[in-house]
Order: sequence, then structure tokens, then C-alpha cells
Amino acid sequence: MKERYLITGFSGFVAKHFIDYLEKLKLKVEVYGIDLQRPSFDLLKFKHVTCFFEQVNLIERDQLKSVIERIRPNYLLHLASFSSVAYSWREPSESFRNNTNIFLNILEIINELEVNCRILSVGSSEEYGNIAEEDLPIKESHKLVPTSPYAVARVAQEMLSRVYVDGYGLDIVMTRSFNHMGPGQNQQFVISGFINKILEARKLNQNAIKVGDISIVRDFVDVRDVVRAYYLLFKNGKCGEVYNVCSGRSVMLSEVISIISEIMEVKINPQVDEALIRPIDNRVIKGSYQKLKDATDWSPQIPLTQTLKDMIISLGQK
Repeated sequence: MKERYLITGFSGFVAKHFIDYLEKLKLKVEVYGIDLQRPSFDLLKFKHVTCFFEQVNLIERDQLKSVIERIRPNYLLHLASFSSVAYSWREPSESFRNNTNIFLNILEIINELEVNCRILSVGSSEEYGNIAEEDLPIKESHKLVPTSPYAVARVAQEMLSRVYVDGYGLDIVMTRSFNHMGPGQNQQFVISGFINKILEARKLNQNAIKVGDISIVRDFVDVRDVVRAYYLLFKNGKCGEVYNVCSGRSVMLSEVISIISEIMEVKINPQVDEALIRPIDNRVIKGSYQKLKDATDWSPQIPLTQTLKDMIISLGQK
């Protein structure tokens, strides 16, 4: 029987890249996707991976239980969430309830049905909060001090994972995934937003774009490296452990804008819009992926400039 993967948040850009990676490995597997929205990609385009999709509201427990009971996946990749930090500031209650309750539904159902399934609980570097420069790069042993409603929800998800591992013996591996980006990412995220604004400015023969705080520093990792890490954690991660998925490099947002401008051969004048600045923001984020490397031999392969070039091409085609 073929291995079965169940992916929540199937219509987001990470899921498509994960399937692309399975296809690249020429794996004869079945992938079942569930989401509120239909995916924009063609489910029939893959030669090796067999894809299925169902529209499911993960808050509706009975509906979700019916799907999991029928599929009984070997692996469950939990991507579904309101993943925007900015949105969590605008709608904190909805963001928190959604991100914690849907995950709790999944754990309860897997436990109740006794499904022999490895779950990958995808968390965020936002869980760490503001880090002192002397504590960089961030290791998994660093204390968690979340500074946004989104980050608090991610910490709650991780704590729930630990409860169900220790209390019920569920097979859960956790990540704290740093800022990932790549072709197909929604323009609500910072780098794809920059690229879209610069493309629009170039069309109008303008050079000014509105930005938030571009002095902050982030660890960006290509989504294609991220999904490779997820696959390796499914196969080699240790139950109950948490792993940073990051590049181990940090870059200021203003520098990213400069790199995009150089690639596109345009001169850009970023103008700070106070409305785009968050109440609290982590100043510097840079992670260590040593634990992940030790467990899976993973390391990032795609340089930042290549990621940006691919994103520019992808967004420019829309």
C-alpha cells in the first residue's frame, strides 16, 4: 500500500512546494489535501504523486474526523493557520482561536481513532520573541518569549504537542520555522510584498514604495529548502523534539530591498509608513540549524539572491 500524506492548509504556497519535492524524489505516494479554499495548482500534473483534495473546515470536528478516519494517513503535515503576524494584531481573538483550536481538533481525532500517524507540527521563530545580540544564533534551548498574538498561538500549539506526546504517546515532531519565502508566496508577506510594490512602481515609472520598519533583521530561508527539511523530519526527526528550520544567516530588510532593486535594475526610494509598523517587533532574528543538521544532515542550499530572482519572475508573470 502506498504511503499516505495528509496536508492541512493545502492551498497555501508551502503545500505545493512540498508536493513538488515528493515528485522530485519520484515517490509513489498519495497526498490528501484539505483546506477551506481550492488550490490554484493542477492536482493531475504530477507523474508520481497522486493528489486528492477536499474542502474541509478544520474547526468542524465531525467533518474533520470523517476525513481522517477515511484516509488514516501515515504522515500529517499541519500547515493550516492564520500565518500573518500583522493579521494577528488586527484580529487577535480570531487568529488565536483558529490557530489553536484546529490543531487541538487534529490531536484529539488522531488520538481517538488510534491512527498510526507521524504529525509534523509547524511552529515559528516568532515564538522566541526579542533576542539579545549576544544570544545569537538562536538555538532550540532558548526560552520562549512570544511578542505577538500569532506567536502566543504558536507556543500554545507546541505545548499541546508536548502534552499529547507525553500524555497519549502521539508521534509528533515540531519545528520552529523561520521566515520562509519563495515563488508563489502571498503578497501579504514582507518580501513578496516588497517585490510586488517595486514591480508596480516600475510599471508607473515611479521609484517610491511605502514600507514599515526596514531596519529589522531576519533569517530568511527558501521554501524549497524548508519542505526538504519537513520531509527529512518525517523520516528522521525524533518524536517530541523541536527543530529550527532556518538559513543560519541574517539580513536587514533594507538590504533585501537593495538586492531586489539591483536584480530589477531600478532605483527605489523606500518611504516609511507608520501605519505599517507593528506595536512590537522582534529586532534581530538569526537561527542555528545545527540540531536539524545533526538529525537529518539537512542544510540550506538555495542562496537569497536566487530566491529573490525566482520570486520576481513568479510575481512578474501575474
